Amino acid sequence: MSIRSADLERVRRLPLFVPIADEVFARLTAGAFLQRFPAGADLLAEGDPVDFLYVLLDGSVELSGTWNDKETTLAVLGPVSTFILAAVILDAPATMNARTVGRSDILMIPGAALRRELEEDVRFASAVALELSGCYQGVVRAIKNQKLRGGVERLANYLLAQRSRQGSGATLTLPYEKRFIASLLGMTPENLSRAFASLADYGVEVDGPHVTISRPVALERLAKPDPLIDKHLPSDITLISKPDRERSQTLETYRPPRP
Repeated sequence: MSIRSADLERVRRLPLFVPIADEVFARLTAGAFLQRFPAGADLLAEGDPVDFLYVLLDGSVELSGTWNDKETTLAVLGPVSTFILAAVILDAPATMNARTVGRSDILMIPGAALRRELEEDVRFASAVALELSGCYQGVVRAIKNQKLRGGVERLANYLLAQRSRQGSGATLTLPYEKRFIASLLGMTPENLSRAFASLADYGVEVDGPHVTISRPVALERLAKPDPLIDKHLPSDITLISKPDRERSQTLETYRPPRP
């Protein structure tokens, strides 16, 4: 597919590319191409060589990991977001699987061009460092969430985060299928169902993808949200004033896939 100038402008506004000069961005994208993938298309498998930085322009992508015939969802990406940046910079094999959830338009930027500009352009090198630092912060948050909280507490905080992102009303809509949410939270679908049932005592009612929280204060007392773990707390908290860039894009900018 040809790359429209409007699509390039959307990519240009990503924090990774904002600081760089126009000529640097032109060199980075000179060999790029745009490809449309159907839902369920495998983009990468663990261990594959990574030749391109992927920029998701439309649709949604699941990142997952496998071990010993087990698979877990690591993130679900929405537009506009990049992925596999660390592997591209290191010129290393992919450590995650990537597949489309819905029909997706993806811009693919050659990894060799990224590595060349990283060595030659200080502003781009700084932007890459900030991007990867944000990813690292996001990974630390996720590990703390998994290791310090039980499944019911993780679900409670997840629901509070979604409530905040969707306007803090009484009812929210789950952005993904429940199997994705279970995997994101480190739970089986059965454990997720039991966790939802446990939250009924805290004013949580579930009707398909719709969740009503009638007692948010009670749910917050259970969840005990922490600014060093959770990103849905007020942005004026200085401890979380610097955005976890790619992690933020991963979980906060999801759009439902197109039919």
